[in-house]
Amino acid sequence: MAFAAINGITVHYEFIGDPGARHTIVFSNSLGTDFRIWLPLFDELGDDVSVLLYDSRGHGLTGLGAAGFVMEDLVDDLVGLVDHVGIDKAVFCGLSVGGMVVQGLWRKRPDLVRKLVLCDTAPKIGTAEAWDGRIEAIRKSGLAGIADSVMERWFTSSFHEERRVDLAGYRLMLERQSAAAYIGTCEVIRDTDLSAIPPTITVPTLCVVGDRDGSTPPDLVRGMADMIPGARFEVIEGCGHIPCVEQPQWLAALIEPFVRKA
Repeated sequence: MAFAAINGITVHYEFIGDPGARHTIVFSNSLGTDFRIWLPLFDELGDDVSVLLYDSRGHGLTGLGAAGFVMEDLVDDLVGLVDHVGIDKAVFCGLSVGGMVVQGLWRKRPDLVRKLVLCDTAPKIGTAEAWDGRIEAIRKSGLAGIADSVMERWFTSSFHEERRVDLAGYRLMLERQSAAAYIGTCEVIRDTDLSAIPPTITVPTLCVVGDRDGSTPPDLVRGMADMIPGARFEVIEGCGHIPCVEQPQWLAALIEPFVRKA
């Protein structure tokens, strides 16, 4: 395990692979998860790819810091970590709120970005009413009280039926996160609209979504892709909101040639 003091909090991260590898991908994870969601995908990538993984603010083993954090804080956490590790330029891949963070990073530090992979995300996700409803449910019943509905959005019915042990494990991952951090991140997503950013993106960008994503449906992600000049849009069949877990081989099959293309 590796830790760094970044932006007033302790950030848990891991750099996997050869530091001198030809390609480096930095991953930013989704709400209610930690960086272990990316490990199935890493197993599908080639030996010439190294990855930087980290737990988002208040998730996993990363500290929460002061209450009332905003999207700019999440972006600064990532920028600070990349600078700490010494990465000059990389491919950045963000899932859900992680994809929003990566969009914010492009606005703040475009010099760091070689390419972007935006997974199951958008510049604006959900409505204020929906986020407020989820926050209220957590305050009443904890994360366990929303776990069933979250699992329905994260994974397809096939995953629920055929991978029951995995489903139980990912449910535990959700339930063991900090409720305060989860609520705080819900508030960040609720209050963030990055719609001005996608039209400014000038690096190659791959936008990916599961065909059965219940959180950021394909039409929402396609709308973001249409805003980005020259962006590529791909749908993964038989997949919910977390393709790096449910269909890592198909996500890797999209990312690898994209990363390697000159």
